Amino acid sequence: MGLGRGSAVVLLLSLCFLVLHSQMARAATYTVGGSGGWTFNTAGWPNGKRFRAGDTLVFNYSPGAHNVVVVNKVGYGNCKTPRGARVYRSGKDQIRLVKGQNYFICNYVGHCQSGMKIAINAA
Repeated sequence: MGLGRGSAVVLLLSLCFLVLHSQMARAATYTVGGSGGWTFNTAGWPNGKRFRAGDTLVFNYSPGAHNVVVVNKVGYGNCKTPRGARVYRSGKDQIRLVKGQNYFICNYVGHCQSGMKIAINAA
C-alpha cells in the first residue's frame, strides 16, 4: 500500500523535525572565561575545548567596562573593529557560533591588546 500525499508530507516533516532536534540537542553552552567571565587575558580560554556550529557562547562582564565585538581575522589580529561589525553591550551576551572561524574582541582602548579576545574554530 502506498502513502498518500498527505502522509508523505507528514512523514517528511517528522523526519526534518527529528534531524533539527538532534542537532539542537548536541549544541553546548560555554561561559567565556569560566567563572571569571569575559575579562583580560582570556585569549587562551578556548584551548582544549571542542566547539561546534550552533554552540552558544555566553559573555558575562560589566556593561560600560567592556563589550563584545564580532570581528574578522584581520580585526582580531590588529585589534580593530571593522566597519559594520556587530557590537554587544548587555553584559550577558549570548552568541551562537557559526561553522568555521569565529573571532571576538573587546574594542575598549587597550583591552584587546591585553588579551581580551578569543578565536574559535567551530566544526
